[in-house]
Amino acid sequence: MRKITADLLLPVNGEPIPEGVVVVDETGKILEISTRSEHDPASLDVHPGVLIPGFINTHCHLELSHMKGRVDTGTGLLPFLVSVVSFRDIAMDEILDAIEKADREMYENGIVAVGDISNKADTALIKERSPLRYYTFVEMFDFMQDQNAQKTFDSYYEVFEKQSGNGKNKKSCVPHAPYTVSPYLFELIRNTNPDDCTVSIHNQETVHEDEFFLHKSGGFIGFMASFKVTLDHFEATEKTSIHYALEHMSRHNRTLFVHNTQTGPDDIRAAQAWNPNTFWATCPNANLYIENRMPFYKHFIDEKAKMTIGTDSLTSNWQLSVLEEMKTIARYQSYVPFEELLRWATINGAEALGFEEKLGSLEVGKTPGVNLLDLDASLTLRADTQVKRLV
Repeated sequence: MRKITADLLLPVNGEPIPEGVVVVDETGKILEISTRSEHDPASLDVHPGVLIPGFINTHCHLELSHMKGRVDTGTGLLPFLVSVVSFRDIAMDEILDAIEKADREMYENGIVAVGDISNKADTALIKERSPLRYYTFVEMFDFMQDQNAQKTFDSYYEVFEKQSGNGKNKKSCVPHAPYTVSPYLFELIRNTNPDDCTVSIHNQETVHEDEFFLHKSGGFIGFMASFKVTLDHFEATEKTSIHYALEHMSRHNRTLFVHNTQTGPDDIRAAQAWNPNTFWATCPNANLYIENRMPFYKHFIDEKAKMTIGTDSLTSNWQLSVLEEMKTIARYQSYVPFEELLRWATINGAEALGFEEKLGSLEVGKTPGVNLLDLDASLTLRADTQVKRLV
């Protein structure tokens, strides 16, 4: 049994506790939340700083970890996607080694659970062995070609069967993005998933996405043509892209919209009216890496949206650290309070992935992990703020 204490304890689902103590057993399960005055000082593991729960990374592409530093920054999404697709013939040993190192990096950065996109089964074995919990999103796309939907689904379902969904881990089938999934593939995915699962989808990551649906214009026309994909059958919906997703996804699932750099108040309201169990994952460092832009978080705060934080992959980021994402938000949109960022990074993410019974807050009975941030009483994130995983 360990009794860990710091200058301040932030349970997330409760009031801050000055000189709070979290008592955990050998498995990391919280047995008690108390204060130093209730314990023999000699029994305490005392730290300067702030105790918080383990971080939840709701969006990652672990299988792309071998591509760190191989794709240019600031190109925009469409050239970025072309670059990702162009990297082939990478030795499997290199891929698996990078996956294992990335998993370890997330653990050391205080992350306890990950929502991970998978197009292949390369990550399956490491996820089973990892101390992290994974929610694997087996991602499917057919470039909006109904006639290819069944073949596409069958191919990706083989990946789904190889990924672990038992015990600590979960999995579901998910659409890649509105602009790459046909109505029939959406239907196949919708009919496969149980109601109590989470479904993620990339959303409004570039201006070209809305232009495609509003006017059948923009960069996606040429992008599709470069892959010899014909769009003769497609007609502009005259609505932003998220409306196409809402039309074809199930309102009974937890829904996680990812990136949302172009998402406005009307889009947020439409999604939350469609399904109150909607979450919004932001990956600010990846958005800066790819398109030199970030979402305007005030839109989401004003609509009381449940925000979560993701890292995206090492293809589009310099590291896999939820803390670094929080720092970036605090640097560029400093009106977001630290306590709000902490909810995004912990309990909101746990709820989005269906892990809230065990993770996301410092509460008796949970095994959420315990992180130490070297913050003072002002709770101001600095460029050199560090996280140390204690449990």
